[in-house]
Amino acid sequence: MLTFEPSSADYDTERAGFQTHSDYRPALVAGAASAADVRAAVALAAERDLPVAVQSTGHGLPPAGEPGVLITTHRMRELTVDPVERTARVSAGVRWAEVLEAAAPHGLMPLLGSAPHVGVIGYTLGGGLSLFGRPFGWAADRVRSLEVVTADGALQEVGPGSELFQGLLGGGAALGIVTAMTFELLPLPELWAGGLFFDTGLIPDALRVWTEWTKTVPDTLTSSIAVIPFPDFPGVPEPLRGRRVAHLRITQAGPAADDLLAPLRALGPLLDTLGPLPLTEVGSIYNDPTTPAPFRSSNRMLRTADALTTRRLLAHTPPGPHIVELRHLGGALASPAANAVGDRDAAYLATITTLAPDADTPAAHEALFAALAPWTSGGRFRNFLTDPAEARHPRWVHELKARLDPAGRFGVLPEAQKPITACGV
Repeated sequence: MLTFEPSSADYDTERAGFQTHSDYRPALVAGAASAADVRAAVALAAERDLPVAVQSTGHGLPPAGEPGVLITTHRMRELTVDPVERTARVSAGVRWAEVLEAAAPHGLMPLLGSAPHVGVIGYTLGGGLSLFGRPFGWAADRVRSLEVVTADGALQEVGPGSELFQGLLGGGAALGIVTAMTFELLPLPELWAGGLFFDTGLIPDALRVWTEWTKTVPDTLTSSIAVIPFPDFPGVPEPLRGRRVAHLRITQAGPAADDLLAPLRALGPLLDTLGPLPLTEVGSIYNDPTTPAPFRSSNRMLRTADALTTRRLLAHTPPGPHIVELRHLGGALASPAANAVGDRDAAYLATITTLAPDADTPAAHEALFAALAPWTSGGRFRNFLTDPAEARHPRWVHELKARLDPAGRFGVLPEAQKPITACGV
């Protein structure tokens, strides 16, 4: 285990993550290369009576509060694909792009999200909303086993019959530090994917038509639509440069769905990139940034959405560098499972991401979701929350946390999720 004190030359490099909107300075950074190193770091934190946080790629903010021990896992890069069992086993530092490259030659695919550079374990513990979510469900539901270090420093291998296993999937690292994960791979389907881009004046119509259209599509098709202010930079495609546009993203696990797109294509998109796509190029669908940057994201699960929802969304999006998005849920994402991934009856996910956030950003996000309150379930999706304090967990996860980590070594869970009373639209 490598250790980095605030006075160490490489301290800032080791604590840095993809998310740069953070002033968290841990008392110690522990660079782990194995599960044994993670155990040693947890033991050291207990000896010094310090809280523990864990970071692989660092897409989220660390917990607020007392500076503690930050365990970095990016050196833990073991990856094994079993094409017979159709499984992969990864250590805590592996990213989805690596799994993609290892699985595709066997005709297999993982349930990765829109950004292949994201770490496998953090994504999956948050639930894992895949590009193939509607046909195949949450990534968390495909996990076979977890290797985890608990607050007492023990290393355990847990499976579906374990309450710890169930709580970690959807509950995140508050119950323990997952050092390895085994999960299912799926037979690679024919893939038809890409996007449509709509100019500024068509944004309201694009959102309205998309919302109506999602109620007609098969479960093989997963989509989202985002309103994006593209900068006037040379790297941005010429038709999008300096424009605020709506970007419809589509993944069809099956043959071409051109016949389904007629209502949206009739609006006259600026760009149309839909077509057959190799699995190893799925990162091009969203084309998420790969350069570390400051940002803040928040979200709410929606019970439904209609034309009024999209008008409210646009009317209450503040001016400036804000990206708002609606993702279509349902299909296999609504299937029950024995884990802590909640709000499975939600039909949509609404997200706002602010680039270069300032002190007013949290209030702007809350104002947007207040306007969407008639449609929200109250739930949040953990993967797209920059601030861990916004997460919500079932009461049984809080009870499990109290038993397994009474000292709060792995942080404090936000307030227990209360029953939701639906309100009319």
